[in-house]
Amino acid sequence: MTEAIASDTGGTVLPGGPGEAMLVEVRDQGALQTQDMNLNIGPQHPATHGVLRVVIDLDGEQIVRARPVIGYMHRGFEKLAEARDYRQIIALVNRHDWLSAFCNEIGVALAVERMLELEVPERAQWIRVLMCEWNRILNHLMFIGSFGLELGAITPVFFAFREREDIQHLMEAATGGRLHFTYNRVGGLKEDLPLGFLAASEQMVRNVRTRSQEYRDLLQGNEIFLARTRGVGSLPPDVALDYGVSGPTLHATGVPEDARVTEPYAAYDKVEVPVPVKENGDSFDRFMCLLDRMDASLYIIEQVLDNLPAGPVTTKLPKTVKAPEGEIYVRTENPLGQGGYYLVSDGKKTPWRCKMRTPSFNNISMVPYLLEGALLSDMIAILGSVFFVVGDVDR
Repeated sequence: MTEAIASDTGGTVLPGGPGEAMLVEVRDQGALQTQDMNLNIGPQHPATHGVLRVVIDLDGEQIVRARPVIGYMHRGFEKLAEARDYRQIIALVNRHDWLSAFCNEIGVALAVERMLELEVPERAQWIRVLMCEWNRILNHLMFIGSFGLELGAITPVFFAFREREDIQHLMEAATGGRLHFTYNRVGGLKEDLPLGFLAASEQMVRNVRTRSQEYRDLLQGNEIFLARTRGVGSLPPDVALDYGVSGPTLHATGVPEDARVTEPYAAYDKVEVPVPVKENGDSFDRFMCLLDRMDASLYIIEQVLDNLPAGPVTTKLPKTVKAPEGEIYVRTENPLGQGGYYLVSDGKKTPWRCKMRTPSFNNISMVPYLLEGALLSDMIAILGSVFFVVGDVDR
């Protein structure tokens, strides 16, 4: 055991091992002073989502400053896209936010279709909305379950995976993919929905709506959950907009911006899209936005099932697809916020430039604001309520 060493100041110095912070205790007229501590959280740590590293400076138990360190999962998607033709890009974008694969795909498909001035069949447009909303629920279930787990409630994550398995089986029946669907095509969809899919969707809507109440019963009124989330990590709407935050993190501040409403794509202009918002912008409101957005997605799915038209689901394309010279930017409402795809064409079969705008990147950018002044014990509740996927940050 290492012994305490007397210091010149009359206090004690407790030396730590390699990589450990040294605590300096100084007694001055009965007051206890400590020197600031620098602490690494991650990049492989139970307190973080995957390979995110956050370097924090502590004054006692209060976080003085926080610096997210990203890039551990960088795979160069945007450069890879420049070496693939326009149809192959769809298979790549499944993977940056692996919880939102279908919603990633549709952005690329829309961008190329608008550059080519393609008319996508109406049935394909409606099915895109249907699959986007099922994928949105899949994403939200993961964060609802994991957020409860991070705060000590293990039951919600078991419930979340129960619903996720059922929905994934449903989507796999149509797309052939379990996690990476690759169901979109430039000009429409891979193929039509299988027999029985619509009836199974109707039953799934009833099941998820009934079971979503269980999450509210488990957490919404739980006094421990409330104590750890209410008033913790509050984000004002003007700060959220300055950082470019979107999705449920922005909606929790009271701003109802949603690309499905302000710039509709696919068949979103033909359905009613509820945008649930809260007021306080804290960890509790961000969590409640996810629950409310699940209910909103179920309502949209019901509208699609009631109005889905007949007809083809794809448009014939030439063997080689070459977009005309020019540029285009398309934004979509991904589960975690606004996604954007910027494509530049020089008339060849591959894009000259591809650039993505991912919601997780902006959500992470305002983590220093949320953590500054917070207690170390609140860090997990704040990080868990920001809702990001590290691959979506690093791309």
